[in-house]
Amino acid sequence: MRVLRLTSAVEERILAQRRGRDVVAERAAARIIQDVQQRGDAALFYWTKRFDGLALHRNNIWVSRDELRSASRRVSAAFLDAVVHAARNIRTVARRQKPQEWMLEVEPGVRVSQRVHPIKTVGCYLPGGRFSLVSTLLMTAIPAEEAGVRNIVIASPEPGDELLAAAEKLGLRKIARVGGAQAIAALAYGTQSIPRVDKLFGPGNRYVTAAKRLVSADCPIDLLAGPTEAVVFAASGTPAFIAADLLAQAEHDPDAVVLFVTTSLNFGRAVGAEITRQLAQLPKSNPAWRSLAKNGAVLVARNFEAVARFVNRFAPEHLSLPGAAAKLADRFDSAGSIFLGDWSAQSFGDYATGTNHVLPTGGVARARGGLSTADFVKCVSVQEVTCAGLARLSPVVKQFAKAEGLLAHARAIEVRE
Repeated sequence: MRVLRLTSAVEERILAQRRGRDVVAERAAARIIQDVQQRGDAALFYWTKRFDGLALHRNNIWVSRDELRSASRRVSAAFLDAVVHAARNIRTVARRQKPQEWMLEVEPGVRVSQRVHPIKTVGCYLPGGRFSLVSTLLMTAIPAEEAGVRNIVIASPEPGDELLAAAEKLGLRKIARVGGAQAIAALAYGTQSIPRVDKLFGPGNRYVTAAKRLVSADCPIDLLAGPTEAVVFAASGTPAFIAADLLAQAEHDPDAVVLFVTTSLNFGRAVGAEITRQLAQLPKSNPAWRSLAKNGAVLVARNFEAVARFVNRFAPEHLSLPGAAAKLADRFDSAGSIFLGDWSAQSFGDYATGTNHVLPTGGVARARGGLSTADFVKCVSVQEVTCAGLARLSPVVKQFAKAEGLLAHARAIEVRE
């Protein structure tokens, strides 16, 4: 694990590594998207066969009720209990997150209100295969349910038993066994078998992310999920806890970025040594080996002000503040999710505390937080102006219309006076 001084040059180099777009992936995704738009199911089935080796047709693209029930019988009761427990917590948080309707009289004769309507149809993309991201199913579908979304379409290539069993437990029935950029295109534009959705959710590989970026002009998306990021700040504490959190996120992706930031060189070296020790216990096939070699570092800052500036500029997906560092939480305002104290392992947030693990990466946390129920609704503003309100507001509106040269705007008021 590299130990670096957090100089201005090092800070700029780390920030610069996340800039830029994946041109290769976007070029490949664009070709697939165009093909699905033009040929619909034929293109969807072709690309699925080519990339996933699945021979799909209209009769087997959707997972059947019998398959869902069979998957539930094949998984353990302990796993289903874990799904129920995590779902309960996620649902509790999601319910609290939902925007509320309200009405306000801003001045006599002028009433303004907010109506909250669920999005009608959403598409949730879930990476599949040997290690299906079951938790992401809960993190996307449960907020959608709490928002009142009636039509939730799941797309996942080769969904495993655990994912199907969890879907059965949640009452989700529309699961298409498609993946990759072709699945994103199908959800965004519709095919003969896949309905067009109103908004897309969920993470994926570089081609899925590129496809989401490309279709976002026509179909809204949640956010672009880049490689996992984890930052831990502490000047003292338990190196084993810190190392374990960083390794947990490092194994998500070979391109994951994991950084330990400290003001103590000796403690930084102790944490670096512990990371090396724990890493040696993982198989060489674990992505953590590559991500740590490529993007892992211990950063030693000259003081806390330098730490706070760097972390808020970096705006990590995950930020841990163990031990005494938790008392400084109010100094950090840009992170997808913050974990306070020694016992708040980042894995708790990935699965079970109820907060959402679909989080902004690439510095996007400077502008938004993680996925929430609010992403599944639309807030519609409503206004009502009475005759009394007309008298109060007409001079104001006419002055603005005159200043902007919009004569018809002023006339719309004058004809009512």
